[in-house]
Amino acid sequence: MVPPSHANFSSSRNEPHDKLRNELNNEARNNANTPTSTIVEDPELRSEVMNAKKAKETEKSKLEAKEVIDEDGESERTIVVDWDGPDDPSNPKNWTFRRKWAATAIVSAFTFISPVSSSMVAPATETIAAQFGITNDVLIAMTTSIFVLAYAIGPLILGPLSEIYGRSRVLQAANLFYLVWNLVCGFAQNTTQLLVFRFLAGLGGSAPLSIGGGVLGDVWHPEERGKAIAVYSLAPLLGPVVGPIAGAWIADKSGISVGDRGALGSQSNMWRWVFWSTTIVDAAIQVAGTFWLQETFAPILLERKAEKIRKEISGDPEKGVWDVKTVYSNQEGRTMKEIFQRSLTRPFVLFFREPIAQVIGLYMAFVYGVFYLYLTTIPTIFTQVYHESPGIGGLNYIGLGIGLTVSSQLNAHYMDKIYVHFKNKNNGVGQPEFRVPAMILGSFCLPVGLLISGWAAEERVHWVVTDLGMAFVGAGVIFTFQSMQTYIVDCFTLHAASALASISCLRSLAGFGFPLFAPAMYNAIGFGKGDTILAAVSIAIGLPAPIIFWKYGKAIRMKSKYAKK
Repeated sequence: MVPPSHANFSSSRNEPHDKLRNELNNEARNNANTPTSTIVEDPELRSEVMNAKKAKETEKSKLEAKEVIDEDGESERTIVVDWDGPDDPSNPKNWTFRRKWAATAIVSAFTFISPVSSSMVAPATETIAAQFGITNDVLIAMTTSIFVLAYAIGPLILGPLSEIYGRSRVLQAANLFYLVWNLVCGFAQNTTQLLVFRFLAGLGGSAPLSIGGGVLGDVWHPEERGKAIAVYSLAPLLGPVVGPIAGAWIADKSGISVGDRGALGSQSNMWRWVFWSTTIVDAAIQVAGTFWLQETFAPILLERKAEKIRKEISGDPEKGVWDVKTVYSNQEGRTMKEIFQRSLTRPFVLFFREPIAQVIGLYMAFVYGVFYLYLTTIPTIFTQVYHESPGIGGLNYIGLGIGLTVSSQLNAHYMDKIYVHFKNKNNGVGQPEFRVPAMILGSFCLPVGLLISGWAAEERVHWVVTDLGMAFVGAGVIFTFQSMQTYIVDCFTLHAASALASISCLRSLAGFGFPLFAPAMYNAIGFGKGDTILAAVSIAIGLPAPIIFWKYGKAIRMKSKYAKK
């Protein structure tokens, strides 16, 4: 029986099995490509083995094959599939920069369009309330925030599924699900239908929030990862800013102003284009993803490679029966039952048992909650305080967008340089804590922005001052998000999708809940005092956070089962 070509094998025997051992050694003599881990007892073969070690980098495929003889004389034949050395071009981390950025761009586009839908409806909520007869402020707020509630649930299922079926398949299937239900939202005939359709659309749209980070962890090395995550993490924050700008003009054309729920224009159907327009854009992204988003998850790619080897062996009876596995099969069982049990429970395990995930999740939940509270109150500030039309008022989201974009680009430029600087000082060993310095800027900018914008609106100062405060809020949010998301991907690279899913669940619950109490808070104490409370909490949580992660992050990670030590 001849083992597959380019395969490593080792034999161990009992004394009665000299014949089999000699056969294996003879095969090794005839195999010029005998791999490096071959173990033989015949001294004449040792020189051949040493030569094979030198030729390791030129092996066509890196397989480890073992034949072990048990006490009954039965042989167990196993091949372990891995990459073809450290420079294997099929390994996503060795892709060309162009190919890596293509994957990053497509994932970022998926991550952008869904949050656009989450907030684009905000300026049109009064129009929708007038048409459907909604008078409860909480229910009106839910027409926007229920989409974000789905963000809390979807990643817990879709993130693990991407570790079973692959990133690309799950991302594209989930996006198609989002596309269909987002389109259907435009045909809703009552409040219940709209809320249900929005929730279902949010489930599909939630996939990139966890899977996207997993893709970037798959393709980028840690010292390159900062720029990619800077682009990716900007998308879910810039999307909710771009959406309301377009949504505000659609609301303006609908003929409804804030507080005018009984107006004649309540029968206008222009608000439905809030959903139809995003569906058109998403369809274009879906087509692009079909062509340019390739699979990146290493266990899936190696499993495909293993399947090809199984077919080759099964087609050649002389090679006998071999058990073909991947290196990940050795680390973790890859049977479907084991995969489902482990992957679908991993986000919950990560959150409830991993202190680092809990700490980051709580901090990001507060920041995300403040961000969505902010998004849903901007229309009220500029229509009621500054008496602007919905369309003109929506342009003030540009101030928030400038803060997000400029800070994102600055952070993208310096994040990897800071990481490399500290890595070099640490004898060439990188650590996730080297992402923390950006958090310091975020912890400063967020409360400053809240105080400026809140009191500017309260005292009816010129709208430029309010927009300046919004820019600071955007900067604070993006510095914090980029730092923490990169930290998580560095910690849980292989299981980044599950880790991000566990964290996005908590932050999405905050994004859903915070806007619900915002109207009552601001009506009771005003914008100045309301934002002062949020700023005080931001200082209490945000200022100690970078210090805690810098000093104690490694110690917390050492207690983790999944995080890098």
